[in-house]
Amino acid sequence: MIFIVDSGSTKCDWIAVDKNGIQLFEKVRTKGLNPAILSPDELLGRIQESDKLRMHREDVKELYFYGAGCGTEGPKLALEQVLKNYFKNAKVVVEEDTLAAVYSTVKNNEPAVVCILGTGSNCTYYDGNKTHQKVKSLGYIIMDHASGNYFGKQLIRDFFFGHMPESLKVSFDEKYNLDPDFIKYNLYKQPNPNAYLASFAEFMFLNKESEYIRDMIKLGFKRFTRNMIYQFKDKLNEVPVHFAGSIAFLSQEEIREVADEMGFTVGNFVKRPIDGLVAYHTKELA
Repeated sequence: MIFIVDSGSTKCDWIAVDKNGIQLFEKVRTKGLNPAILSPDELLGRIQESDKLRMHREDVKELYFYGAGCGTEGPKLALEQVLKNYFKNAKVVVEEDTLAAVYSTVKNNEPAVVCILGTGSNCTYYDGNKTHQKVKSLGYIIMDHASGNYFGKQLIRDFFFGHMPESLKVSFDEKYNLDPDFIKYNLYKQPNPNAYLASFAEFMFLNKESEYIRDMIKLGFKRFTRNMIYQFKDKLNEVPVHFAGSIAFLSQEEIREVADEMGFTVGNFVKRPIDGLVAYHTKELA
């Protein structure tokens, strides 16, 4: 049995295939496994919550994991050790989530700039063979422009500072628990504060008719473009820019508008990279 895994900070999808690439059972979903945020014990606890994973832990011979928080050596090795200890018979390979985005959006190994816009955000250049990362992501506090947690922060700030239009403020207050103590508890006392912040981003997509919301989305993408996509500005006349992740998938219109303004060509959109990963590894097995 071979497990192919795609993890963000919020959700993690596991698909099991045999040596011929045939899917063996329905996709398993666990909470996200981000080793830059979660301790080894917390990572293990989230894996152990799945009865299906526990049932098949001895059957797994290869495990290919692509995830948020795996771009630096320390967290990557910590997660790798957790997976090796749990799936004792498996060869374990842990890679950064940007590689999953490449495999799911790029066709025929053509060069491209590839972006992730989900709970977090990132950007890489793929030359047709290897990825090139100019900036290491420092996570949700400092970076992550145009991500779910970025927009969640913007919405909460605007609500409390009084910058949100009154009609939206009423709807926002009705939808979420905005008690200051509750928010601070989730931000500073609970694991995955980035995923908690990203949970507020749904509000944008329920209210996209609002000029305030559309301006917020476009400003976020402009900041992401300046800080991340423009790292590869010398390539933008030659290659498309692909996007993976739920925030990107639900904001295609705004992304295309920003692309026209800022001078790059939009390529493919993929909501969840797992299907592309399965296709990639199935091809490798053939």
